[in-house]
Amino acid sequence: MSDTFKLNIDGQDIEVPKHYTLMQACEEAGAEIPRFCYHERLSVAGNCRMCLVEWEGAPKPIASCAQTVGDMRPNRDGSAPNVRTKGDYVQKARNGVMEFLLINHPLDCPICDQGGECDLQDQAMAYGRGGSRYEENKRAVDDKYMGPLVKTIMTRCIQCTRCVRFVAEVAGVEEIGMISRGENAEITTYLEKSLTSELSGNVIDLCPVGALTSKPYAFNARPWELRKTSSIDVMDAMGAAIRVDAKGDGVMRILPETNEEVNEEWISDKSRFVWDGLARQRLDTPYVRVNGKLVPTTWGEAFEAAKAALAAPADKIGVVAGDLIEVEQAKAALDLFRAMGVQNTDCRPAGAAYGTDGVRERYILNPTLMGVEEADALLLIGTNPRVEAAVWNARIRKSWLWGELKVGVIGEAVDLTYDYDHLGTGGDALANVASSDFFKVLKDAKRPMVVVGEGALCRADGQAVLDAALKLAQDVGAVADDWAGFGVLHNAAGRVGALDVGFVPGEGGKATAEILGGGMETVVLLGADEVDLSALGSAKVIYVGSHGDAGASRADIILPCATYTEMDATYANTEGRIQMTTRAVQPKGEAREGWAIFRALSQVVGKTLPYDTAAALRAGLRGPEGENTVFSGLGFAPGASGASALQTAVTGSAGTISADAFSTPIDDFYLTNPIARASKTMAECSSLSTALDTPVAAE
Repeated sequence: MSDTFKLNIDGQDIEVPKHYTLMQACEEAGAEIPRFCYHERLSVAGNCRMCLVEWEGAPKPIASCAQTVGDMRPNRDGSAPNVRTKGDYVQKARNGVMEFLLINHPLDCPICDQGGECDLQDQAMAYGRGGSRYEENKRAVDDKYMGPLVKTIMTRCIQCTRCVRFVAEVAGVEEIGMISRGENAEITTYLEKSLTSELSGNVIDLCPVGALTSKPYAFNARPWELRKTSSIDVMDAMGAAIRVDAKGDGVMRILPETNEEVNEEWISDKSRFVWDGLARQRLDTPYVRVNGKLVPTTWGEAFEAAKAALAAPADKIGVVAGDLIEVEQAKAALDLFRAMGVQNTDCRPAGAAYGTDGVRERYILNPTLMGVEEADALLLIGTNPRVEAAVWNARIRKSWLWGELKVGVIGEAVDLTYDYDHLGTGGDALANVASSDFFKVLKDAKRPMVVVGEGALCRADGQAVLDAALKLAQDVGAVADDWAGFGVLHNAAGRVGALDVGFVPGEGGKATAEILGGGMETVVLLGADEVDLSALGSAKVIYVGSHGDAGASRADIILPCATYTEMDATYANTEGRIQMTTRAVQPKGEAREGWAIFRALSQVVGKTLPYDTAAALRAGLRGPEGENTVFSGLGFAPGASGASALQTAVTGSAGTISADAFSTPIDDFYLTNPIARASKTMAECSSLSTALDTPVAAE
């Protein structure tokens, strides 16, 4: 039997797969079908009826979103069924549906945040009547509390249930639903509590009317006032595609863009709502500490102070890169400090030992983020993707819910929004994984996947954990010519890019823990705030960063840096995909791009770097004629092409694995970096999540 079906749509013969809906078939034929409840990534509800079309011979109009073409019958003469998406019959049906929808919808357009980008507005222009035949009073619905992120005006709701299906199917946290029936039907959070999903803000994009809008963005701007800039997110290591909307010199909001290979069309709440932290607690002028107090100064004076601090012996200078460092800054800083003979450079968290062997495939997510949809077995070691890569966690759930994916976890037994086999919490479970039932699941899988979290690698036995995980991947057949099923899930946007440029200790150099452990005369922090600075003693600290956070408070010299929305900068995400941010607003005050700071500083210290522009620096990264293939192309993940590098036998000489429990390096999802900690919205979310986690004492 054929897997395709023939239809005649508006006089055009087409052939589509039998599993297509009639709406998809019509769109394949070039027709435009209005809809409110239908969404490509959610299950079919069929409850708005806006997508009605005419099926010749049918007794009534057909809801095209809910009609599968494989279930349609041909005409009596055996010819393909005739479907019309235009004409008086269809127009009258849709006009009637729109009239029903507007019976109770309030005329809030002038004060509604959805105004100008509202599906109901757009479709009312095409299918709305000049007046209504219903004179009854409009019903009113109480607004619901959904937390500090989602603003609700539920009288506007048209019960499309997109939000209900999203939280149940994608987010995996069933906290929104429809109660009552008929005229009394309304969408609510069951317990009138804040949404607890890390993806809750996506319901704002899904809502086709103004019932669910952004609370922090409320009444700030109209869509036609905003400059829209495509960029990438740096709140985690996924590199989600985003759009930065700016007005004047301020970022007004951040929205997701579609990238099927990375984030589909979702972003986490941190990525979406962190924008208010971009303007708060900013470092917008250089500072030098005088008599124990930081005082504003000029760039020239700050560079002279830095030159004096860097006059220390090279082996007494240490450089630590932070989580948000861009590739250009890492490259310029590394070039300068190597020219000065400094070998104590590191971009990894304290205790990490990976990334020094030069084999890129041993520290990136080789099977790719999208690859989990091809996998049929996944073992997570020492990672909690729900807080480390929230959007990828939703993709794992998608593969578990709609596919055949089986998941095993070694680490904390946390709620990941899908079922999994818990093999144990510590290194002993990894050492003995071959005797577990899940080992057979991995062994029998066609595309097994083993993912190690960065937290599992930042311990004394981190290298042994990495080797054991890679050997396990080799043993279960996760590494083949067409499949590289082993990878590391990072949680910092700048980590992979910094490793790619070689920002690790040079010959005889010290790593992060040793640099910060004392004994240094000068320590340079490149936006490094997630580190313990308590043991620096009397060391001079030069801080290059954007926000007044932990590093700046300890600094003796501050060189202000631009943020990711203020520069064109290169990042490499956890799967090794080279991506670029785009400048949406100007840097604040005297702040400059990181690479430019080190280019200027190099001239002051007499080690002038050989490039004057960011373009020249990037050309140097690519090498002559693009010899450095890592940076030669944008937007491509290496994927299975790295399988050969993973097939090398593991010697197992890294020592034994401790039985200590693995733990995620993220204590608070909402406060993981200086931008998030400067955000008032993220502080509210953090406070609320902490309160929700606190057990209620018995009466």
